[in-house]
Amino acid sequence: MTSDLQAQREYWNREAEAFDTIYGNGKGAGRRFLDRIFRKDMYERFAFTMEHSAPVEGKTFLDVGCGSGVYSVELAKSRARHVTGIDISPAMLELSRARAEREGVGARCTFVQSDLLAFPADERVDVTIGIGLFDYIRDPLPVLSAMRRITSDTAILSFPRLWTWRAPIRKMRLTLRGCEVYFYSKKRVTELLRDAGFSDITVTKVGKLHCVVVS
Repeated sequence: MTSDLQAQREYWNREAEAFDTIYGNGKGAGRRFLDRIFRKDMYERFAFTMEHSAPVEGKTFLDVGCGSGVYSVELAKSRARHVTGIDISPAMLELSRARAEREGVGARCTFVQSDLLAFPADERVDVTIGIGLFDYIRDPLPVLSAMRRITSDTAILSFPRLWTWRAPIRKMRLTLRGCEVYFYSKKRVTELLRDAGFSDITVTKVGKLHCVVVS
């Protein structure tokens, strides 16, 4: 494992439980309300992803950097044929599996500890998701190229925007905690996607994010 991956894995193992509470687990109504204000982008990107995944029923999904399984489980609940979530953090994967079982969709979900470049993709999937993933990848092009190869229909992605008031604050905060974070202009996002082999590209500004659908 490279030093970047090792550092990322250690960070997300530490932060797994705290990250999961952003989506409402273990928090009171007051904290959930504040999260919906100050972490509004996370809820908006979730809504964006579900909207552009539809219709979900019968499709196969690969959720890259699945975290605590929020997206994977929601897709499975929406009658996806199967959802595979991959993540480098064992702690995140434990939360994902527990969420899938709790929601009654464990049979339609598989969770694997891997990054995409090491993932043994035996067949293509209909839809690939990379939400909250490229924030933490130093060199996104190989990952995007791998997504292009494995995806038969649509990829839904997010990239944190470069020129926002929050970017330098977030950069400093996460760097001090041992987690590098990266930001993107719309031009850079488009260039990366074209270099990876995507041609039908739609980039939408969603709060402080670039949310992308490519076909």
